[in-house]
Amino acid sequence: MSTLASTPAQLDAITAGMDAWLEEQLRDNPIVDSVEHGEPGERRWYVRIKGEDKDVYSVWFTLGQRTLHFETYFMPAPEENAGACYEHLLKRNNKLYGITFAIGGEGAIYLVGQLANTAVSNDELDRILGTFYATVEQCFRSALRIGFASKFS
Repeated sequence: MSTLASTPAQLDAITAGMDAWLEEQLRDNPIVDSVEHGEPGERRWYVRIKGEDKDVYSVWFTLGQRTLHFETYFMPAPEENAGACYEHLLKRNNKLYGITFAIGGEGAIYLVGQLANTAVSNDELDRILGTFYATVEQCFRSALRIGFASKFS
């Protein structure tokens, strides 16, 4: 990963590329429900995704000086079997590319990742969005059944 900070012109070019890619996704990708921008002056986007096992969720993209950070809130902190739930998802990290399961300060579970600004492209953005979608669809139900087992019996 490059340690050099992007110039303002480079950040503007990446921002324009993100805007164009997101506009295309909103128009052509059936899983993309909506796209919102962060506060004025922020380089942040909220992409609302329509899923099957998890009805809707948002992927946040935040452009920084060196990296494009992306994340989604996966599920709340497990109410039971927390260790087994965290272990189940952390083992899944071995099969993921570009994103990983992480535990937030409040115990909630997130999917997070980052990409060097120099690597941001439409192909990489497609891969990231697809990886989020596939991972949530493959892992959400099993994680809920472990972390909230009594609610499913």
